[in-house]
Amino acid sequence: MECMKNTLIEMIAGSHSKDGNSFCGDTYYVDQKEDEFICLLADGLGSGRYAYESSYAAAEVVEQNWHSETVESLLELINQSLYQKRGAATALFKIKFSTRQFEYSCVGNIRFYLYGPDEKLTYPLPLPGYLSGRPQRYRMERFPYAQGSKFLVHSDGVNLLNTKELMRYRTTEQIAAELNEVAAKSNDDATFVVGNLL
Repeated sequence: MECMKNTLIEMIAGSHSKDGNSFCGDTYYVDQKEDEFICLLADGLGSGRYAYESSYAAAEVVEQNWHSETVESLLELINQSLYQKRGAATALFKIKFSTRQFEYSCVGNIRFYLYGPDEKLTYPLPLPGYLSGRPQRYRMERFPYAQGSKFLVHSDGVNLLNTKELMRYRTTEQIAAELNEVAAKSNDDATFVVGNLL
């Protein structure tokens, strides 16, 4: 598992490939500069090498361009990069710490949750489909967060029954440990990123 912790955010990410395959079809990318945090989770269609190639291409686009592009323009660059590849379900968000705001968009079967200290669970619905170079519309969502909010994004290989209960009383480490256990038992590529906003 990968961890990041500073005065603004505490984050843990983990990934498991289907049946211990040497290629995981899911790829995540996280990074932070002073006032912004970015998170991508891409789930390549199917599993194995070609799924990995699609999801990894998405991560490369974000790594190279996220400082200068919006979430929406990044998704369009990802979409272009997946032309003639297998394609990928893609969730992408930026967190702006100074304004305490998420900018989020998702195409395909990836789940995102924001759990506030008031116990409110925000769960934006993704657009159906996946990115593969075809013309695509994006639905941008912006929502504020309070200090102490937790977020979770995961691929469909992570099967959760009660997300609210999972996020309610546990620390980031406890949530990540439980998610890691679920992901390890999955019969699909399974990836998660969980965070606490300080």
